[in-house]
Amino acid sequence: MGKLVVCGVDGNFGGYAAQVLRELVPADRIRVTAPTADALAEYQAAGIETAVTNFNDPEGLVAAFQGADKVLIVSMPFVGPKRRAAHKNAVNACVEAGVGQVVYTSLVNATDPENPSIEKIDHAWTEAYVQSTELDYVFLRNSQYAEAMITAYFGSIPMGEMANNSGDGVMAFISRKDCARAAAHVLANPYLHHQVLNINGAEAMTMSQFREHGNAATGNALGWRSLSDEEQYQVFDAMGVPRTTDGDFLDDSEAPFSSEGMVTFGEAIRLGKMAVCSRDFQIVTGRGPISVAEMFADADNYQVGARHSVDD
Repeated sequence: MGKLVVCGVDGNFGGYAAQVLRELVPADRIRVTAPTADALAEYQAAGIETAVTNFNDPEGLVAAFQGADKVLIVSMPFVGPKRRAAHKNAVNACVEAGVGQVVYTSLVNATDPENPSIEKIDHAWTEAYVQSTELDYVFLRNSQYAEAMITAYFGSIPMGEMANNSGDGVMAFISRKDCARAAAHVLANPYLHHQVLNINGAEAMTMSQFREHGNAATGNALGWRSLSDEEQYQVFDAMGVPRTTDGDFLDDSEAPFSSEGMVTFGEAIRLGKMAVCSRDFQIVTGRGPISVAEMFADADNYQVGARHSVDD
């Protein structure tokens, strides 16, 4: 049997996916990659094959993917042509190395032309590029990470209210850990081919309802206020959040994403473009997703954390 490759184990998603995969298959079936050797030390100590490479290292990627049955391509945190080029490098390397299947972390409703999310453009492009090859694939269209909004909830406490531009739209918020768990299960599953899976939380809810779960868990009485898109940009500008992923991100920012991505994401939720709520996670993993209430009850372990990509 060929290797199951997890890319980017130095990151929050890749690291947790590799952790779950180690519970599902023998260590000698796994290979992991990261941009630096230091990030791979624990895997080497556990007898897992490693490779130092990143998505802007085409030759290194081909070498890392040799003999692989499947490769998990975790989408890059930057947006636009740079991300598409990085993803193209990874897909091309899979083709050149003779990989059987690509598992790609996409976005809910990525191919809807009326979805205004700037983030979805790169995901739709990458899905289409994979489909233009002979590669088998599974696309994991993930809902928004609940961790991002849990961090935003706690950051809003000094103001006495949460406020964003998602209006009364709903999202089935899911833990990043559950998205990574689903990816590991798909890697370990030999029976999934040419599929698109919606990886969603257990319940679609508005941001106001999300905030109520936070209040119930913490005893706070945080209010809720709806913002326009322009008002939302102004909030992020005041926080020092860059408009695009080419900007400079503050260390330990509670919003380690570009404001353009977050504002258009909120717009997409408001317009009902992110309301998908399927049972695909449960079918793939054999368990239900962690609920928003459970995450708030263990909030220290469900924060958005820092950006880890070092790819240029």
